[in-house]
Amino acid sequence: MGQHIGLDVSLKDTAIAIRQEGRRIWRGKCPSDPKTLARTIRKHAPEPQRVVFETGPLDTWFFHTLTAEGLPALCIEARHAQKILGETLNKTDANDADRLAQLAETGFYKAVRAKSFDAMLIRTLVGARTQLLTITTQLTNQIRTVLKTFGLILPKGIGRVFDFNLRELLEGQTQLAQIILPLLDVWHLSRERVAAFTRQVLAAARQSSDAKLLMTIPGSGAITAISYVAAIETPQNFRNSRSVGAWPGLTTRRYQPREVDFGGRISRRGQPSAWPALRGGDSGANENQRQNRKRSQDLEPATA
Repeated sequence: MGQHIGLDVSLKDTAIAIRQEGRRIWRGKCPSDPKTLARTIRKHAPEPQRVVFETGPLDTWFFHTLTAEGLPALCIEARHAQKILGETLNKTDANDADRLAQLAETGFYKAVRAKSFDAMLIRTLVGARTQLLTITTQLTNQIRTVLKTFGLILPKGIGRVFDFNLRELLEGQTQLAQIILPLLDVWHLSRERVAAFTRQVLAAARQSSDAKLLMTIPGSGAITAISYVAAIETPQNFRNSRSVGAWPGLTTRRYQPREVDFGGRISRRGQPSAWPALRGGDSGANENQRQNRKRSQDLEPATA
């Protein structure tokens, strides 16, 4: 009978527990490098059946590297495993690794699909663009707030209009300009980087046939389409189309104890990168519908 291995992964070290036929045969610790872990596992477990670890910031790297090393790596749902690990009287990394090995033996776990590096690159690109957009908005609000303190009200406007109005207000305000203009330089740099990331997203969307198909939907642009494609990856990962909505957390909650039974808002659980893209696409579609409705109303003849 083969061995079942549990890994409690942290940024520095990883605790290892190896079990066989219901008992622990070895446990130890080594640096959190999947190739080093693979050598250690092969040394103490010649016939590994499952190598189990929880979801976390290193799970994609660990899964693909351990799989490339020929080990049966398996990433499991951390929230599900936490229910079991929390029952341990003495919670240590070694005990957590042993409990994970027990889960591997019994099969009482929820396996999680590890994303490919290509999909993670797309998610990283979209995430970096979103972060820079947030920084740009924060800088804009910060500049407007600071100016109000000195009685300078910045008119509405974005882009070049914002820059022109700001420089016009700062004329004769030497001391204040020494504080605001460096913020404006960072604001310009952030916008330039956002434009560069946007061009990369558009190029990635043009290279994906699935993304181009999704972009034909009203309100669905390149960012929504490429984010959805990167999140889904392969449609064969889902049994049917109904399960796709539940996966990013777009299904409603349900509360049904005894005689009470009512549904709530969407859970927003699951893939954090998928449902905001779908929500944004839906908002864009609704906005298009509102604009089309307004145009049709404007074209209707006035009645007395």
